[in-house]
Amino acid sequence: MSTAEFRMHGHALVDWVANYLDTVEDQPVLSQCDPGAIRSLIPEHAPEDGEEFTDIMADLDRVVMPGLTHWQSPNWFSYFPANSSPVSVLGELASAGLASQGMLWSTSPAVTEVECAVLDWLVDLLGLPKSWKMTGPGGGVIQMSASDSTHTALVVARERCNAPIDLQVVYTSNQAHSSIEKGVRIAGIKELRLIDVDDRFAMDSVAFETVVLRDLDNGLTPSAVVSTIGTTGTTAVDPVERISSIARKHGLWHHVDAAYAGTAMICPEFRYLQDGLNKVDSYTFNPHKWMFTNFDCNVFWVADRKPLIETMTIVPPYLRDKASESGSVVDYRDWHVSLGRRFRSLKLWWVLRSYGAAGIRYHVREHVRLARDFEARILGDSRFALVAPTLFSLVSFRHISGEKATIDLAVAINATGKVMVTSSIINEQSFIRVSIGQTRTEQNHVDALWSIIDAHAIRR
Repeated sequence: MSTAEFRMHGHALVDWVANYLDTVEDQPVLSQCDPGAIRSLIPEHAPEDGEEFTDIMADLDRVVMPGLTHWQSPNWFSYFPANSSPVSVLGELASAGLASQGMLWSTSPAVTEVECAVLDWLVDLLGLPKSWKMTGPGGGVIQMSASDSTHTALVVARERCNAPIDLQVVYTSNQAHSSIEKGVRIAGIKELRLIDVDDRFAMDSVAFETVVLRDLDNGLTPSAVVSTIGTTGTTAVDPVERISSIARKHGLWHHVDAAYAGTAMICPEFRYLQDGLNKVDSYTFNPHKWMFTNFDCNVFWVADRKPLIETMTIVPPYLRDKASESGSVVDYRDWHVSLGRRFRSLKLWWVLRSYGAAGIRYHVREHVRLARDFEARILGDSRFALVAPTLFSLVSFRHISGEKATIDLAVAINATGKVMVTSSIINEQSFIRVSIGQTRTEQNHVDALWSIIDAHAIRR
């Protein structure tokens, strides 16, 4: 493809994407295709000769669209958001066009220095400890997902712990994300303790210390604890400060998972929920959830970068250069598992500049307002009961007639094709999660969701 053809087809593709964003609201949110249906539309073998790009692009409509579940629909109330925005898409396009490798500072200084600057911006915007800036002992790095960051933190904690791996123990609440259990496996640690929670589904710090003391009495070595700011089921917030005090007393690495709710901290009124961050060892959140930056874009901060770099650094001869050996630059390949890394910070930089802090605050606050309005409707209807408080923009509720009524309602909501929610279970009780936070979700979309719920919920 020549650059002239690239211009022509590129314009057509941007038009296609813009049209998609304009019309996605009209699509069934959940893909309606049967298993194998998309695969059957693709030939068994790759073409011997190249195809015309117009034919390739036509398969976006013929092959891809029927098999999409539309995460960018304003009627998306499922899981958590995986938001995009036009400026983020353009940032991704520019990054793909530049195709830079940012494994070392010297392989593309701009990739490293833009990332350092943008993550320092976020320290200020989110009210995080100033020592996490690149000018301090800590620092931040962009990774693919919160899972990657959590897995990295647990490996660092394992290496830092002065005990055989078979004796190490990791702790988290029984409401924590499944990535923590996976991270424990990846780190090769055999012992994971799921700590009981309180009536708001936050980790019980007394129960946590009790289990730590029991393990110490049994000759085991507590190595790490993972607390959560905004659990997946109910957006519960663990008592970070109390957990930090216990972790420091017993020598544990303390990692905080704020994958979803971290974005909310751009609004000062939520920052009381993150008290104690000045005592933690690492922290992660996903701009690709609620900060209008398309996947993948996760941020991982450490309070002290030295243990991270000591764990991750391997320097073969072909990666040595004068800039790295000077100690005056950041080589991000030493901050995570992968060597190669792309220019993820470009789209985040553009989003922050395009929306501005005030613009992001506006949208976060509006989503929270919509969620609390929805919560009020749940509380005002005798058919329903809240499962947990609405701290951010997730409302978790159940039908008071029981399991069958709750499950049937969730199935009926999604069967309309007009909206999508998720169901989950807590304390052996099913409930429905309504996550309000998609980039384009407005009052009329929440009103339409409520109408569907009202129409399909059985009367008492």
